[in-house]
Amino acid sequence: MILYNASIVFNLSNYKRVEEFILLGLTSNRDIQILLFVIFLSVYVISLIGNIIIVFLSTINSRLHTPMYYFLRNLSFLDIWYTTSTVPKMLINFLSVKKTISFDGCMAQMLIHLSLGGTECYLLLSMAYDRYVAICSPLHYTNIMHPTLCLQMAIGSWVFGLVDSLVHTVFAMQLPYCGPNVINHFFCEVPSVLEMACTDTYVNKTLIFWFAMLVVIGPFCLILITYGNIIFSILKIKTSSGKRKAFSTCASHIIVVSLFYGTIMFIYMKPGSNHEADQNKMATLFYSVITPMLNPLIYTLRNKDMKGAFVDLTRKKIRSDK
Repeated sequence: MILYNASIVFNLSNYKRVEEFILLGLTSNRDIQILLFVIFLSVYVISLIGNIIIVFLSTINSRLHTPMYYFLRNLSFLDIWYTTSTVPKMLINFLSVKKTISFDGCMAQMLIHLSLGGTECYLLLSMAYDRYVAICSPLHYTNIMHPTLCLQMAIGSWVFGLVDSLVHTVFAMQLPYCGPNVINHFFCEVPSVLEMACTDTYVNKTLIFWFAMLVVIGPFCLILITYGNIIFSILKIKTSSGKRKAFSTCASHIIVVSLFYGTIMFIYMKPGSNHEADQNKMATLFYSVITPMLNPLIYTLRNKDMKGAFVDLTRKKIRSDK
């Protein structure tokens, strides 16, 4: 066994470390790449505008200074950088002949994307708890969801997301990458990068699975339990209008949770399996690019307070111009 391990070390030492990776992207067809550039540039712009509007409105409008909009502001701020961690590089590669990313750039992209993804899992849990308190304990809402608790929950979400990301990135950086250096993805996602390592990655894949249990499945199960209690409380409401109002306050969050968790679990809950590249790329594209664009649309189109704040801002702008 010792001789075998020594042989592996000796063989790996003969290889030159990979300095950059080539990202295959979504397609090699040049015409389709141009079309995809236009589509995803539009998606990126819409995502930025939508999330910036939510951050801006929830900051300047005093009526939106509530726990629900505090967490929504955090989510929108996160989604701005979530898409920015992958989309600009993807857009550049659509128009480039040389679709490369440096080793350090790849690790940095992995760290940022993972950190923001993990943070979103916990933020969605915080938003579910806020809705639980609002519906199940409305008389104690202001006492329970006080600013200090909201701040602690938000900071905790960001910290846990960063810790999860650091673990995966540090372990991935310790692996030898001797070639090939062609990643069948549009960005440096952990499972795809691990395929480039020229050694056994069982430990890394096991970490992915168990941390996914903590960061993805754990919060998701708590969200399910939370909504089970919420539904039970709503069913006890006697009036149909009261039930509709209670359901409407949760509908947007339920949609966002379903879109985000559904696709992210598809990627990270397959320990040691051979990832089907095309399916993974589509799933990743959905939760890291499409969902951040849909979030502001879901929350603004279904939310009277956000629409009212936008109308108020528009009226003030019109008055100031006259």
